[in-house]
Amino acid sequence: MRRPLLILTAITFLTWVGARVTAVALPLVALAETGEAWATGLVGGMSGLPLLTVGWWGRGLRERLVSGRALAVVMLVQVAGLAIVPVAALFGQVGAVSLCASGLVTGVATALLGPAERALVADLADAGRHAPDGLGGTAARWLAWQDLAHRVSMVFAPPLGAWLVVVWGAEPLLWCQAAVVLVAAAAMLGVPRAGGRTTTGRGGVGPTPVLAVLRAHPQVTVGVVAAGVGGLCWFGFSLGLAVLGVEHGMPGALIAAGMSGYGATSVAASLVAPLVVDRLPRLATAVGTWAVLGLSFAALPAVVPSVAGVALVSAVGGLATPFGIAALNALISEQTFGAERRAAFTAETVLHSGGASLGLLVGGAVIGWVGAGPVLVVTGAVQVLAGGVGLLATRRLGIRGRATAGAPGAVVSG
Repeated sequence: MRRPLLILTAITFLTWVGARVTAVALPLVALAETGEAWATGLVGGMSGLPLLTVGWWGRGLRERLVSGRALAVVMLVQVAGLAIVPVAALFGQVGAVSLCASGLVTGVATALLGPAERALVADLADAGRHAPDGLGGTAARWLAWQDLAHRVSMVFAPPLGAWLVVVWGAEPLLWCQAAVVLVAAAAMLGVPRAGGRTTTGRGGVGPTPVLAVLRAHPQVTVGVVAAGVGGLCWFGFSLGLAVLGVEHGMPGALIAAGMSGYGATSVAASLVAPLVVDRLPRLATAVGTWAVLGLSFAALPAVVPSVAGVALVSAVGGLATPFGIAALNALISEQTFGAERRAAFTAETVLHSGGASLGLLVGGAVIGWVGAGPVLVVTGAVQVLAGGVGLLATRRLGIRGRATAGAPGAVVSG
């Protein structure tokens, strides 16, 4: 099972690099073709709609995404969505309609692919652990490697995209992203379906509702909600530092320092997380790290406008986050299986990534109303509160420091 798991990890890295490179080029194409600044965010904005609603419309689809072949079909849909804008640009027809259509189609594919890829990684890792050679490794460890592939891309892909825009131009990069996903879809065909119990739902009858899974697994619910709060509060960091930089006559400097500090330590922590994730206390780590991130948010106004101070405080939050994500993915992979597992990963995606999109949507208005400094303090305090409530829930649910190892689907309760 090691080979398909390596393929899935490589695909994650490849597609995220392409997505981050395209994120540099797409606004430039939209602005050049339409001449309207508001059009630059249409694709990103529209792609968030399927993400927020995938728990409803994706119920029957996600339970079919149990093999590389099925995921490859979804990736072909993503290719079609990615190609809409460059094709429209060839005919000089880039406008609100084509940008919205591209966002919706790619958003549908992305909302399905993220949870399905993580669930398939867990399925294959479970199957590998029970194989005669035992080469699969734990699901928690492989999911942590996948998160590392994601985080590494955010360090070098944006500057790579900026350089390629200068060398090639923005429009060719959009074609490159479609080509990258097409290659990834071809590679995905080499990933088999994980046989056995891990690919069946609860009783094997009908779609599995996300809310039903969360009710059945309260530990997973606590971890997912804490991650959702973290995603919702992210705008305080990304938008707040950008606004504070402008207010102190340092446009771009503070957000660059914060992102650099956060990104560097999060990648470093991601290198360590796969090695220690099997020894981490699951729920306590999954909720506690968001409290650490919240403390770093709340501390930022005290060090502004020091660039070094912002980088250092942000680095503390970046150091903690990968361990929390690794612990939550491990919790989901160990306490759910089959259709429940896919529903749980969907809930994680909707609440964390969807919460981040929602926060960015309303965050500018909130900062304009109360100010960037107070928003950083409040979003930090909210995360600390969520982490504290989560830790109390950990004790109330009777979760021991480490999730009990065993068959997928086992529920630890007090």
